[in-house]
Amino acid sequence: VEAAAGFRRREESGRMRGAAGFKFRHSPVNPVCLLLSSTAPPTVRIVHSGQACNVEEERYSERVYTIREGETLELQCLVTGHPRPQIRWTKTAGGASDRQGDSSLHNETLKIQTITRHQGGRYYCKAENGLGSPAIRSIRVDVYYLDDPVITVHQSVGEAKEQFYFERTVFLRCVANSNPPVHYTWRRGREVLTQGSDSGVEIYEPFFTQGETKILKLKNLRPQDYADYTCISSVRNVCGIGDKSAHFSLNNRTAPPSIKLLLDDPLVVNPGETITLVCVASGGDPPPTLTWVKAGGEELPKRSVINGGTLTIPGVTVDDGGAYSCVASNNVGNPAKKSTTILVRGLRKGRFWITPDPYHNDDNIQIGREVKISCQVEATPPEELQFSWLKNGRPLRSSERMVITHTDTDVSPGTTNLDIIDLKFTDFGTYTCVASLRNGGIPEISIDVNISSTTVPPELTVPRGRSHLIAQEGDTVDLQCLVSGKPKPIILWSRVEESGAAAAAAAALMPDGSAQTESYDGVLRINNVTREMSGTYRCQTSQYNGFNVKPREALIQLVVQFPPTVEPVYTEIRQALGRAFSLTCRLLRAHPARLLRYEWKLGSRLLTVGQFSDQKDDTSYHVRALNREGYGEYTCDITNEAGAGRCTFLVTGKAYPPEFYYDTYSALWQNRPRVYGFKLQWTQMEPNAVDRILAYRLGIRQMSQSRWWEQEIPMEATIQKGELLTYNLTELVKPESYLVRLTPITRYGEGDATERIITYSAPVNPHLREFQCGFEDEALCLFSQDKTDEFDWTRHSAATRDTKYTPNTGPSSDHTGSKQGFYMYIETSRPRLEGDKARLLSPTFNMNSKTTSSSSVNNNPTYCFAFFYHMYGKHIGALNVFLRQKGQTVTDTSVWSLTGNQGDRWRQAKVNIHPTTAFQMVMEGVRGAGIEGDIAIDDVTIEEGECKDPPPNSESLAPPSSPHIWQLCITLSLAVIGRQR
Repeated sequence: VEAAAGFRRREESGRMRGAAGFKFRHSPVNPVCLLLSSTAPPTVRIVHSGQACNVEEERYSERVYTIREGETLELQCLVTGHPRPQIRWTKTAGGASDRQGDSSLHNETLKIQTITRHQGGRYYCKAENGLGSPAIRSIRVDVYYLDDPVITVHQSVGEAKEQFYFERTVFLRCVANSNPPVHYTWRRGREVLTQGSDSGVEIYEPFFTQGETKILKLKNLRPQDYADYTCISSVRNVCGIGDKSAHFSLNNRTAPPSIKLLLDDPLVVNPGETITLVCVASGGDPPPTLTWVKAGGEELPKRSVINGGTLTIPGVTVDDGGAYSCVASNNVGNPAKKSTTILVRGLRKGRFWITPDPYHNDDNIQIGREVKISCQVEATPPEELQFSWLKNGRPLRSSERMVITHTDTDVSPGTTNLDIIDLKFTDFGTYTCVASLRNGGIPEISIDVNISSTTVPPELTVPRGRSHLIAQEGDTVDLQCLVSGKPKPIILWSRVEESGAAAAAAAALMPDGSAQTESYDGVLRINNVTREMSGTYRCQTSQYNGFNVKPREALIQLVVQFPPTVEPVYTEIRQALGRAFSLTCRLLRAHPARLLRYEWKLGSRLLTVGQFSDQKDDTSYHVRALNREGYGEYTCDITNEAGAGRCTFLVTGKAYPPEFYYDTYSALWQNRPRVYGFKLQWTQMEPNAVDRILAYRLGIRQMSQSRWWEQEIPMEATIQKGELLTYNLTELVKPESYLVRLTPITRYGEGDATERIITYSAPVNPHLREFQCGFEDEALCLFSQDKTDEFDWTRHSAATRDTKYTPNTGPSSDHTGSKQGFYMYIETSRPRLEGDKARLLSPTFNMNSKTTSSSSVNNNPTYCFAFFYHMYGKHIGALNVFLRQKGQTVTDTSVWSLTGNQGDRWRQAKVNIHPTTAFQMVMEGVRGAGIEGDIAIDDVTIEEGECKDPPPNSESLAPPSSPHIWQLCITLSLAVIGRQR
């Protein structure tokens, strides 16, 4: 059917121009194909398309992806399975060990630009579609880097004298952070130093820092040892990382740093002043570098200005106080460090308390007894703190009845006490405690305390009817304690821990998250109260700004009511006409949990009402036979005194969305130069849940355009679950991509639509003439690993080979002799077992339609399959080659095989193949009896025509008396053609 005929055209923006350029066409063989096994659990394969240095299979079958720091990591998770699996990338294992908070990415491609060393590690791709177990694959990302080396110089500790480097043993240590481990080379001038090359020099690596440091030991310095030394660090150009070097000039003046501070310690300043800390180097060669740091790892004030060894802090504040250190380093000996303390003068946290006569068990102040007034202030510096007392505004001095005492100036905070002995009526009045700093410049703190007949200790009460409060969630609640007495103390609010081990394990916190809250008026206000805030609250008097007596306290019980919590809050029910179904609303929690009522509605129409019994926690509504009026939104409201919780059920006859099948074999084809076709396949999700699907509305548009073309695809029969439906799209324009939308239609109307993108990709050698692959690119020329074998082939090059590889097996270069060239090999070390197989699959090659006529066997083309192999080691197993033909059934035919040790050299094999349909070549490596059995292949070619000058062992599968392989292939081809006829 032409796109322009019989179609409904939808134009979303702009006007349509020209022809659609494609056709819709049913599959000519079977418009609707049944495939009961179309659903399949997921499989996963990780491929890479970023800037990798190397990808290899390490021991224990761990896949390792090596990348240079700063490059872009790009890993793609290729999945199969139907329905289409959901993909998740994590940096921890998927499945049961998933932990909340792990960073994850729900996308096929994991891309990290400018990767850092800390982003290395094991990455997992997890795919799941609800069938079987999730599929998980992992790859370890190894980030390579090399930092600049640093040379540090030390003298033997027991030999340190005033003359640091006069006839002494000296150690030059070179350190560089790297991955892989760094290799060091020392030079003295232009001379390369090695162990044993100079009797006065030793070179060694400390055991505890193996591979991370290299020490050059100069024993009893000689004149020739005063020289320029160079440490060269190298990772052998892996990932293109070049060597780096550090230099140090050793002479008779070389010495560790020493410094001095040109300032007072401590440095006492007033707030707002500008302070300058000066640090100068008094010794050291090379000249040391000076830096300033703050104690405890704190950052320097943001206003700080550093110029060499000078630190300037303008507008200093109390928070800027503390210890500051000047550190000098020249990589000789240990860094020098000197510290000073900045004290920013100030007074804060003034408090007072009244203590009645301690010799009588009475909290009240009485004539004839003792009373003490205490005043406390925090001061910086504490030794400058001074107190004075006033009575009714006049200075008060210590006497026999008015005893004034102060704590030691070394104690902070500072406290002063006024003891009034034998209190008299004339002693009543206002006493003022004045705190100041001796050198002035800071405002003083004054605290007034009134002593009179009305000065009485506090009492706490709760207003009548306010000791048990009931509130509803979301309200604002005021908890109030009435405090009497003079002076009125601060009220401290806290929560009383509930009984029980679980509740007592952690302290109950206040609504603001603190353990205790202060209140000056006795009121605790809680805004937007929640159910978690229910419980017992304690109010109690503070000993500060009041009487120093046993705290008074009271308790208030808060009960927060909340409406019922129900499930499901919202759910969609899909039903066909005439069917019976039930809706159930479940009660999870509520307070109060008594006298609960429920009410069912369809839209605004009341269906039924009722009341919960003590034994039930759910309510159901039953529909015996659904009619058209029964579609809509059903609600169930469960109510208590605090409100209602609602379950909502949307009952609809909409069909579920179709699920596109992404694993169609050879879905894309082309038989004309400018257009291509695509086999669109899908299954229907839960087709029996609603009325029979009558048709699908198929929409398609080019990704670069906005207009849609639509057509209905009628469905004559009932669709079964798992049934694979096929529809062919033709006349798609190369190389355009298309967005396809599929919408199921029932007598209810349109169902949920599904979209997918069809992307054109050129088939691999659609008419095969010649194919070559040297495995130099990471895509492996579209070779792939077989998912059914025991282990995988590994892409490798001798330049990046692990230095711990198994000796006496495997190649030392690719077949051309290049150390940089890549090849594929099987790693036979543990955990591989004898007989384990690794299969490498070539791309699928399509046959030239003009030469595959079945009228004569001579029309079947002959191809020459050639490759180089390396089979060296006493435990070599076998290398087998199969021709896999993909006709109506898939068949594997052995075309070449070789076993045993063939020597430490590359050899070439050639064999004629005679495929009759689309085909692949399968390279199978079999592990032998031990670890010295690595087999490698390189430079695979397929050329049209028979092999020319095949090597002697190219056809080692057949004994001398057997027919040639190509004769066997012709016989096999005839047998296949005969069966087709």
